[in-house]
Amino acid sequence: MSKSAVTKYTKENLVVSVLGSHSALEICQGSKQEGLKNLVVCQKGRELPYSHYYLTSANQGESFGCIDEVVVLDHFKDILQPEIQELLLSKQAIFVPHRSFEVYVCQNDYSVLATHFRVPIFGNRELLQVEERTGEKNQYFLLSRAGIPHPKRFANPQQIDRLVLVKVNEATRKHERAFFLASSPDDFWRQADQLLSEQKITERDLKQAVIEEFIIGPTINLNFFYSPIYKRLELIGTDTRRQTNIDGYVRLTIEQQKFLQTKNLLPSFEEAGHVATTIIESMLQAAFELGEKFVSACQQEFSRGVIGPFALQCVIRSGPPQKEFVVYDISLRMPGSPGIKFTPYSEYLFGRSVSMGQRVAMEIKKAQQLGALDLILT
Repeated sequence: MSKSAVTKYTKENLVVSVLGSHSALEICQGSKQEGLKNLVVCQKGRELPYSHYYLTSANQGESFGCIDEVVVLDHFKDILQPEIQELLLSKQAIFVPHRSFEVYVCQNDYSVLATHFRVPIFGNRELLQVEERTGEKNQYFLLSRAGIPHPKRFANPQQIDRLVLVKVNEATRKHERAFFLASSPDDFWRQADQLLSEQKITERDLKQAVIEEFIIGPTINLNFFYSPIYKRLELIGTDTRRQTNIDGYVRLTIEQQKFLQTKNLLPSFEEAGHVATTIIESMLQAAFELGEKFVSACQQEFSRGVIGPFALQCVIRSGPPQKEFVVYDISLRMPGSPGIKFTPYSEYLFGRSVSMGQRVAMEIKKAQQLGALDLILT
C-alpha cells in the first residue's frame, strides 16, 4: 500500500471491504455492530447471499441484513483492475483479507499485494504469504523460530518410518490439496500412483508434496487476535473442522474401511465446515504461551509483526509426560469459522460474546478515534 492512500483517509466514513466468500458475512456483521459501513466485492454467479439474502433492507418497519453495498465483478481477480482499485480508494475502503482473497486474487503470487493492490489492508500484508509452505520465511521457519512444537517433516518418501500425512495440490483445483495417509515408502507410492492414474494430482505437484508426521489426537484451532492498539494478545475463540470424507470414514468399522479402500475410495480431508469447541481450562496457559511465542517470532522477523487475527491449528498430543499442543498449520488472516464466538473466551475478556469480525471492527473503530490507522493498516 502506498502511504499516500492511508494519509488521504479521514476519520469519518471509513468502509470495511471484503471479498464475497469465506468469512465475508461475519466481517460485515461485525462492522455493522460497530457502526461502520461495509462493501462486499462479489464474483458473478456467487453474489446472491450478499446482493439479495443478506443485503440491508427494510420490510414492515423492520430492518434486515448486514450488507450495505455490493460490487459484482466477472471474476474475483478483477478487483486488481485500476478502476476497481480507484472505486475502493474513493470510498475509503479498508480491506479485510481472508483465505479466498489469497486463493482467488493472489493465486500464490503474493507480489500482487505490493504491485497491484493499493487498497489499505487491515493486518500485515507481508505476513499473508507465510501461510504457504514455500519461501524462505515460511510457516515452518516461524514455528521453529518460535520454539513451537510441530510435526516432523520428511524430505522424501524414502525417509518415511511412521504414519505420515501427505499434502499435495490437486491437479484441477490448485487451492485444494489431495491429502492421504501413508505408513511406509511403498504405501506412499501405492496411493500416489493411484491418484496419478486418476489424474487427481500431477507428477510436478507430487514432487513438491509436503510429508509430515501424523499426530494422533483431537484437532483444535486457537483463534487469536493481536492488538497493536492495546499491545496485547487475545484468544477470541476455538473451533475444530468438519471434513469430507474423513468425518464419515471414521464412523465405519475397520472392515468397512478396508472395503472402501478396495474400491479406491480413500480418506480425504477437504474442509466442509466448522464446529465451535472448547479446551480444558488447564490448557489455557499453554495456549497463550504458544500465541505469545508466535507473536514474538513474527515481530522479530517481520517489520510490523502480527496485526489482528491469526490462528494456530493444533493437534492435542497425549502424554506422557503431559498433553501438549502440536501446531500443524497456521493462518495469518480472518479465520473461516463464524462459530468461534459461541465459545466463552471472548466473553471472559469483554463481558460479551465477540466474533472475530466484530473484533476487527472494534480495532478499526478505536484506531479511527485515536487517529492511529497507521498502526493497523498496511
